Amino acid sequence: MRLTANKANSDGELNGPLRRLLRSGQIVVLLTLVGLATRASCLQSQFLSPVSTVDASLPEAPEARAPSAQSTPEQPLPGSIHGVVVNRDGAVYEGVHVELAQAASTTTPVRAVTSDSNGRFNFTDVPPGPFKLTFSSSGFATQVISGLLHAGESNEVPAVVLLVASATSEVLVTATRQEIALEQFREEEKQRVFGVIPNFYVTYVPNAPPLTSKQKFHLAWKTSIDPVTFVVVGAFAGIEQGNDTFNGYGQGAQGYAKRYAANYADTFIGAMIGGAILPSLLKQDPRYFYKGTGTTRSRVLYAIAMSVVCKGDNGHWQPNYSGILGGLAAGGISNLYYPASDRNGVGLTFANALVGTAAGAAENLIQEFLIRKLTPKVPDYASVKH
Repeated sequence: MRLTANKANSDGELNGPLRRLLRSGQIVVLLTLVGLATRASCLQSQFLSPVSTVDASLPEAPEARAPSAQSTPEQPLPGSIHGVVVNRDGAVYEGVHVELAQAASTTTPVRAVTSDSNGRFNFTDVPPGPFKLTFSSSGFATQVISGLLHAGESNEVPAVVLLVASATSEVLVTATRQEIALEQFREEEKQRVFGVIPNFYVTYVPNAPPLTSKQKFHLAWKTSIDPVTFVVVGAFAGIEQGNDTFNGYGQGAQGYAKRYAANYADTFIGAMIGGAILPSLLKQDPRYFYKGTGTTRSRVLYAIAMSVVCKGDNGHWQPNYSGILGGLAAGGISNLYYPASDRNGVGLTFANALVGTAAGAAENLIQEFLIRKLTPKVPDYASVKH
């Protein structure tokens, strides 16, 4: 018991300091745990607290700046282009096709408008810079105008004058046959060999519309009173005077005057009967239709045949009754004014008719192979569509 008591007492003595030591360790551990908990709480409060709790002494984070407004260039203001289309006399044209192209832009598409009833055209929202306007209309020469449009400008283009296309321009004709014949007839009236000698009785249009009776008479009259006709008649009268042809007329001024009058009567009567009266009654075309294609032989035969063959107003080839009967009529009438000694009745009439036919064949050969080359400004109707 003593030993036990001593032992117990000894343990009590040993345990006392140990317990104190242990208690001190527990307190240290407890303090350490408390410190750690307090530090963890502070750290948690730092992470979860609002931004306002951050220490003001810390430098602020740099803020993202908005991009500068100068990075987007300012676009120039668009403008407008407008004007009016007129003819040479100042009358406005409606329905003219107007195209606008921006010379400095490869992305801006070509724009197009049509002139209104007042002849005006207008393009809006046009970017500034060089531009080109193209004006076109059927039957008129294309016009091109260039200019420069400033930012925000309202550009009034000077009046655009459309001119009729030249005779060599390719024009789609939609007129009636009578209107086409009239236009081609006017061109034929201008045909002159070397620009002087009349060349009215030939057409270079293979399918030319027929002439009206009025046009046939006009053509015969115009040929008869042309100054060149009077000169040629005078030249033949002089040759006959020199050769003493139709000596019944005598010599001197009186003889020359009679020969001149007889020659002019032959020309006038032949033109009026063979070129106007009979063609109108028989509905035949008195003109020579130029062939211009094929072999030389075919063209020669064609030219000779045309002295006894002609084209009817219906477009078909037929015997040239107008030319043949016209020659006979002119020969018969000539018996009235030629000297009695040179008259031979029916024989002279048919002789003159045959001579006239042969002369017509020779004239056709010259027309086919030579005259066109000597006639300036002959219209080219190859591109005309009927």
